[in-house]
Amino acid sequence: MPEVDGQEKTEKATPKKLLEGREKGQVAKSVEINSLAIFTIGLLLLYITKNLLSTQFATLAKLIFSSLDTLSINLNNITLFINKIIFFFLTALAPVFITMIVVALTVSFIQVGFKISPKALEPKLSKFNVLKGVKNIFFSSRSIVEATKSLFKLFIIGGFAYFILNDYVNQSSKLVELTVAEIVGFMLNAAYSLVWKVAILFAALAGLDYVYQRYKFNKDMMMTKQEIKEETKQTEGDPVVKRRIRQIQHETSRKRMMQNVPDADVVITNPEHYAVALKYEMDKESAPKVVAKGADTIAQRIKSIAKEHGIPIHENKELARALYKYCDVGELIPQELFQSVASVLAYIYRLRRNKKRRNII
Repeated sequence: MPEVDGQEKTEKATPKKLLEGREKGQVAKSVEINSLAIFTIGLLLLYITKNLLSTQFATLAKLIFSSLDTLSINLNNITLFINKIIFFFLTALAPVFITMIVVALTVSFIQVGFKISPKALEPKLSKFNVLKGVKNIFFSSRSIVEATKSLFKLFIIGGFAYFILNDYVNQSSKLVELTVAEIVGFMLNAAYSLVWKVAILFAALAGLDYVYQRYKFNKDMMMTKQEIKEETKQTEGDPVVKRRIRQIQHETSRKRMMQNVPDADVVITNPEHYAVALKYEMDKESAPKVVAKGADTIAQRIKSIAKEHGIPIHENKELARALYKYCDVGELIPQELFQSVASVLAYIYRLRRNKKRRNII
């Protein structure tokens, strides 16, 4: 299990870590898949254009060999031959090479998508460290694995190709009896046969390499528990700081709520556990509004403030529980509780009127 600062990398990479790796050009990509696609499409192109290529190669061969005995070696003739050969390759093989480039880019896009990674192209001083470069090339685990893979492919494909070509070598003794066009056709058929058989072998190797590259990528991108914690702090904030912020917010909200208690018309309690302070402004609101509420210690604090400011305290267990459960501070009471609250407010207003009359008398 790989380690970072003495800690084992036991956790799967987070989306953020994968995105950062992608920005740096770190993706799960199999080069063998590209090779397989190029082999396959190349095989298809050879099959489609083999007659055309055979004719063009035969024409070029006739042009060269038919004039060897009479050819005058001079700069003009050499230039002419070179121009003809270049033109031949441009017209005959350029479409094939262009198609191969398009195929390679398409397969890469399918594997990892389109993403320009400037960070992967940034120059790094560490890349100019000769000793480190030599170590990475010859002594790193990655270089050893890649060298082993290359030797394995060379051995498998070389041995496979040998058995295929051995048969064509035996048949080549009959080429002296064939025309130039037939010889070129034989060579193209042999090449075609070799390519599609090797392509099948490549498909198996590419499948194994793809699985290995995915496994290696996921293993390399794994994170330690500490890295997960640090990333969580960066993306979501330090849990300790967040908890402290929430505490401050709750305390501020509670203080603001307590400041509203002296303006309440009544405090309804159950009587020990809950306390809900209500205020009704008939000219502004269609129903009474909850200006403060609390349970246990906060409930006792609300009642204490209400007593200090002469706010009526009415005990109603069911109504207090319902108001505490269904109403938030600043909300109007629901219609279902309006009748019960209205009767309480009517009783409170009646007491106030009677008190004023007694004071007048």
